[in-house]
Amino acid sequence: MWFDEAVFYQIYPLGFCGAETENDFGAVRHRLSKIEREIPRLQEMGVTAVLFNPLFESERHGYDTVDFYKVDRRLGTGGEFCSLVEAFHGAGMRVVLDGVFNHVGRAFPPFAEVRAARGNCAAARFFHIDPCGNSRYGDGFGYADWEGHPELVKLNLSEPDVQNYLMDAVRYWIDTFGIDGLRLDVSYLLPPWFLELVRRTVSERRKDFFLMGEVIHLNNFEANVAPGRLDSATNYEGFHSMLSAFNSRNLFEIEYSLTRLFGDFPWCLYRGKHLFNFVDNHDVPRAATSLKEGRNLKNLYTLLFAMPGIPCIYYGSEYGVKGDKGNLDRDLRPAIDGVDRTACPGLSGHIAALARIKREHPALSYGSYRKAEVRGGALAFVRSFGSEEIYAAVNITEEEAVLRAGEGEGTDLLTGEGADLSALRLPPFTGKIVIRN
Repeated sequence: MWFDEAVFYQIYPLGFCGAETENDFGAVRHRLSKIEREIPRLQEMGVTAVLFNPLFESERHGYDTVDFYKVDRRLGTGGEFCSLVEAFHGAGMRVVLDGVFNHVGRAFPPFAEVRAARGNCAAARFFHIDPCGNSRYGDGFGYADWEGHPELVKLNLSEPDVQNYLMDAVRYWIDTFGIDGLRLDVSYLLPPWFLELVRRTVSERRKDFFLMGEVIHLNNFEANVAPGRLDSATNYEGFHSMLSAFNSRNLFEIEYSLTRLFGDFPWCLYRGKHLFNFVDNHDVPRAATSLKEGRNLKNLYTLLFAMPGIPCIYYGSEYGVKGDKGNLDRDLRPAIDGVDRTACPGLSGHIAALARIKREHPALSYGSYRKAEVRGGALAFVRSFGSEEIYAAVNITEEEAVLRAGEGEGTDLLTGEGADLSALRLPPFTGKIVIRN
């Protein structure tokens, strides 16, 4: 499918466009053009799909939805977003939205009814209401929320009217905007039957519709990345392992995870499946902040594109911008106009080269994974698909490394230079992607 070969670019639209942190529910602001003007640059970088975090009407950050049928007025109108999707499609890029189905904001109209009636009304069936309790807001009733955040009210997904409301919204997004996929927020909390409901709903409209679940742990989710449910899930294990391995200069750690997830053994969890890979996103510190040795930033992206799965770049990180947790995560979600595009010269071009290599070589999308050699701060592995063999290698230390990646000669796809696979030389803080001749 198209998504198995994709290079994603993630945009948190409220931050990207410089929207107000609180919605005053006043006049519409027209900011979506800030995204559209970046399309030529994303084309040059080799992006083939864009993932939007929430952009429907909300109270603050997008995950506290108020209206699933209306683009947030801090961004623009539905018509403007429709034009934006058309512009992305015209540039050869797919568009995936964030589907937030586990919870809503307190201003969501059915919950506003419940608040007005102090829990005693028909709309209460939309939620998990405790008439004998009380909320932190003093509502006179209690309710289930998302992981202790009372501003995020948990929906009662078992209620048919809730299911109909959400699936009608999904059909509306497909029919009105022509979207190509959904990221299911906190999908680890969504029951398997609900994932199947979403799959049936989108398949009525599009057989190639992409469904990806946000999963912050992978141990018990393999059964949900399967036909009839999800096409992919966020690879948080790979994310944590990459950064930990780079910072400890112990690449055995990431190699262990890659083999555990994708190796050619019956017990490997996601063998032959395509997880959604990233080095940062809107919920975690920027890679340039997390990485202790800045000279390894290019190596980190080389690994991201060479490992099994679907690579995603978080907006601004292609320039090496920094940002940490805290300040309600606002530092992770800056306006694109304020991003320092000179923070890491050459990184964006390196990512463009990696995207080109991935596009031209199917082994990086569909190939098996096998360890070649790992020596603490240096790692080489093989991706094989049909007759094509791609060898990826990184050296994260200040000393030259020589690895036995394989047999014979190859060509480094990043530089065009020849390479001896039996004695693959890696200068300090460099990586190679070599195709065997």
